[in-house]
Amino acid sequence: MNKLSMTQKEIMERKETIETELEELFQAHMRITDWDVPEADDQKAAEMILGIFESKLAQIRKDVVDGAYKYF
Repeated sequence: MNKLSMTQKEIMERKETIETELEELFQAHMRITDWDVPEADDQKAAEMILGIFESKLAQIRKDVVDGAYKYF
């Protein structure tokens, strides 16, 4: 049986919160687009916002692999 480390346990306890906050951030940017752009193309907006998230996540992933957060 694999035993979780204290770090793993702590992160897993916040998993749902992290996921919820990410979805709320996405939805907030969708609402901003709808407020700012009459007849916005919601599908295109969603794809673009996801692209921004993915690009930033890729940069964060690279930073993690490079050790930038080793002693955060």
